[in-house]
Amino acid sequence: MRSSIPAGYEVVALKPYGVNLVLMGLIECPELEGAQHVSAGIRSRVISSNGERMLSFPRHFSFRITASLRKIVVDAQPSSVRVYDDPEDLLLKLRFRIKGYHGLERRAILPESIHLIGMPAEIPYDERVFRIAVDVGEAPVTDRFVIEVLTPEGEVLTHFPFNVL
Repeated sequence: MRSSIPAGYEVVALKPYGVNLVLMGLIECPELEGAQHVSAGIRSRVISSNGERMLSFPRHFSFRITASLRKIVVDAQPSSVRVYDDPEDLLLKLRFRIKGYHGLERRAILPESIHLIGMPAEIPYDERVFRIAVDVGEAPVTDRFVIEVLTPEGEVLTHFPFNVL
């Protein structure tokens, strides 16, 4: 495993503006650098870089979300959403929600911090990058986490999952 893990991308057509919003996710978790996932059916496990079996999910990690209006060539059929803000303004108003799953149980997780990285907010720009730091507390390695990217009105644009086992 690496400390930076691609989480995927989604293309969303913004109606009525006729532009595409590309959302890309990256998970940053230094604790996973050098860890190995050992697949063995119900005996699957994660071994840390120092050779010990990981029983707990890494407590701290971050999601890095890139929201871009640039014409990026991706092979995807866009979903669509009606938005009420100018697309460049929308980029700065995106919201994020984090959910943790333990089996079928779900819990909401508040981010430790949300930082706009790269271009400052006061400069008009067609791409924004956010780092959302998370502290999940004590959680078994079998838990799963999802970050949802939302419009200012609370509509889900996409989600990016994170699990290690």
